[in-house]
Amino acid sequence: MRVLNIEVPPQLAARWRAWLAPEQQPLFLTAAEAHTFGLSTVPRADDALAPETRDTFTVWAVAPQADQVVWVDRAHWEALPPGLRRALLRAQVRHGRGNVPLGRAYADLWPGLPRGRLLWAPEHLSPAVLTRWAERDGLPCQRAQVPSTVWAGVAALLPGARALAGTFPEGSAGNCFGAVMGAAGVPGAAQTWMGREPFEAFLRARARPGGRDDQPGTVLVWRSADGLVQHAAVTLGGGWALHKPAQTWWTPRVVLPVATLKGYSRSRGQRLERWRLVGPHMR
Repeated sequence: MRVLNIEVPPQLAARWRAWLAPEQQPLFLTAAEAHTFGLSTVPRADDALAPETRDTFTVWAVAPQADQVVWVDRAHWEALPPGLRRALLRAQVRHGRGNVPLGRAYADLWPGLPRGRLLWAPEHLSPAVLTRWAERDGLPCQRAQVPSTVWAGVAALLPGARALAGTFPEGSAGNCFGAVMGAAGVPGAAQTWMGREPFEAFLRARARPGGRDDQPGTVLVWRSADGLVQHAAVTLGGGWALHKPAQTWWTPRVVLPVATLKGYSRSRGQRLERWRLVGPHMR
């Protein structure tokens, strides 16, 4: 199976299916909704969720007032009246929970799906459906178009870049900061959810302000108005750059033309700054 021009091993695709269609999954409700629907809930506790669960259901985006959770398994879900299922699905969309797809977006691949919102069942997630789902927001990786001379020219500054380019993470480990640090040779960084503080320390230790988009080893850093770093990428030279667009498990480390990557990463209210990586002999 290929997703965004990247081969997805069967074992990883199987994990994707398990994360998208788990035996049990959370539905987020307000206390008033839980009372109206007549459902027993438990208080929401995001920290108790596995990282892949937080990603799959975009728990960070769920409205704070939806502070109650009902856990449903597939048999419980199918036993609910259709009207209640539709109301619960609408509530999930309203509150910002992810993984509530529209069946009509996949009707040509799986004709039996309902056209409205639904919860995935494992049998729905054929390779074609899974590929379309995973490609819905991303840009295809262009690693194959990068000349060998570019990889050779960047190897000293970014010894981990070539191995990372065009790969999916094994799970919810690794984000844009970790991808840049891993490309620069920081052990284990690409497989770690890296916070702002270690990334800022990396910039201070391994880079200097400045750099150009057409040179290898320029770290592109997007900051919000309050100065907090929000996203990062790194140039490879020859007009190419590498980044992991988001922290989620379905987001690969992709190579894109620098201009394309910058356009994709641009967000209102954020400014772009550049840092030039330096080799060990220049520190």
